[in-house]
Amino acid sequence: MSRMMGGLPVRISGIQHIGLTVPDMEEAVAFFTRIFGAVCVMECGSVDVDDEFMIRRLGVPSGRRIKDQRVIRLGNGGNLELFEYSGEPDQTPVKQNSEIGACHFALEVKDAVEATERLRAAGVDVLDGPTLITSGPMEGLTWVYLRSPWGQFLELVSTTGPMGYEKSDGPRMWSPSE
Repeated sequence: MSRMMGGLPVRISGIQHIGLTVPDMEEAVAFFTRIFGAVCVMECGSVDVDDEFMIRRLGVPSGRRIKDQRVIRLGNGGNLELFEYSGEPDQTPVKQNSEIGACHFALEVKDAVEATERLRAAGVDVLDGPTLITSGPMEGLTWVYLRSPWGQFLELVSTTGPMGYEKSDGPRMWSPSE
């Protein structure tokens, strides 16, 4: 049972950015720029703070530092804030989509089938698909998963008209193409 607490929910305008830690900043920026036409809008470089700041403000263990920080913009949507850290002793692989804390984000394209062909031709690791959903709330959505060079899962999506859930009068998902 959920209870409303004094003044909640907090009114938001929308997603401003998504933060993503990458193993190599140059590789990440080059990937997003070459493959998706991303534009780097801000370069912050390293962050010179102490352990206390990292622990209390970022929830990062002692000895870790932000080696590089940049913000890129992908198309007509939110921003990606990329971080490269130093001091992490064991670089674990990106979590599988089934693991708690795993993350992927979807990029909307005009035609996911055509975009998939171009990505495969460019040597991008694209999983099976694309897949067209033909019934249910996501009817009309075409999607495909891919991986960045460091293993981060991404998704491409496209639609050719309203999705199945849009047949009702409920709220709609935001789309960068609108």
